[in-house]
Amino acid sequence: MLPGRLGLETARLPHADRHGLIFLDRGRLTVEDGCLTFECAGGGATPPGRYGVPHQSVSLMLLGPGSTISHDALRLLARHNVGLSAVGEDGVRFYTAMPLLPDFSHLARAQAMFWGDARKGRLLVARRMYALRLGEAFPNADITKLRGIEGARMKETYRIAAERAGVKWNGRRYDRQNPLSADLPNQALNHAASAVEGAAAIAVAATATIPQLGFIHEDSGQSFVLDIADMARDAITVPCAFQAAALAEKRPGENLERLARRLTGERMRRGGLIPKLIDGIKAILAEPTSEEAAVPAVRARITPPAEPSPDDTGESGSCP
Repeated sequence: MLPGRLGLETARLPHADRHGLIFLDRGRLTVEDGCLTFECAGGGATPPGRYGVPHQSVSLMLLGPGSTISHDALRLLARHNVGLSAVGEDGVRFYTAMPLLPDFSHLARAQAMFWGDARKGRLLVARRMYALRLGEAFPNADITKLRGIEGARMKETYRIAAERAGVKWNGRRYDRQNPLSADLPNQALNHAASAVEGAAAIAVAATATIPQLGFIHEDSGQSFVLDIADMARDAITVPCAFQAAALAEKRPGENLERLARRLTGERMRRGGLIPKLIDGIKAILAEPTSEEAAVPAVRARITPPAEPSPDDTGESGSCP
């Protein structure tokens, strides 16, 4: 007797052997003679032309702006266990996704186990995330100390980015009730953060991890997405935001959100951010090393800060 329903599980290529993601935009995804076909008009990330799509060897398809998909194409993707996500240009928005239904559960199980161990596991993952961001491990720091280190470094990161972009910087200011009341650099930071969160949401979907179970963020239904987006804050979010603010000062007629989103999207695409975030998720959810296992548990449970960072809202203050 074959395992799985009618042996379909063994007939599919395992996700570990697939090529990961494929991005398509400005075209029609249909089925012709049993094969997935994408007819692209061009003008976006995908060159114009007619493409046969090797859906059996892809884990997740990202369908960008200006695209349509047929019911038969959805059926074929589901048959071969391929996920489909509707995303913004360059992956700066994550609108919806057909479930990936991966053939593995180890990452979600590891995430749940770490998250359920509030005295040790949750802090271990938080330390790993800060180490990836800050380039330095803090094996004995608690969450309060980690946030203090991050806060001090972010002030310096903002100052340097503003200086390089030639933008006046008066500190991070954000009014949740009136986001557009902030100055240009602060508004641009909101827009760039929102764009990076789109890429983080794609990475979370691609790894079939659980968006609600965050290790630094806790209150949001997208807490883990916000955790992962933070991994790109220093390298992408902040420099792109200040660059957008500088351009907006020189071009008063241009939309700041569009500038920030475009610059952030281009940087994400050129740097291959989504694959890097996927690798980051795998790294922070790996088995504890012997050194990590030897660190004693803490008494206090990880709790969110009294006032979340303005960069953690996921809101840009205007419609997507």
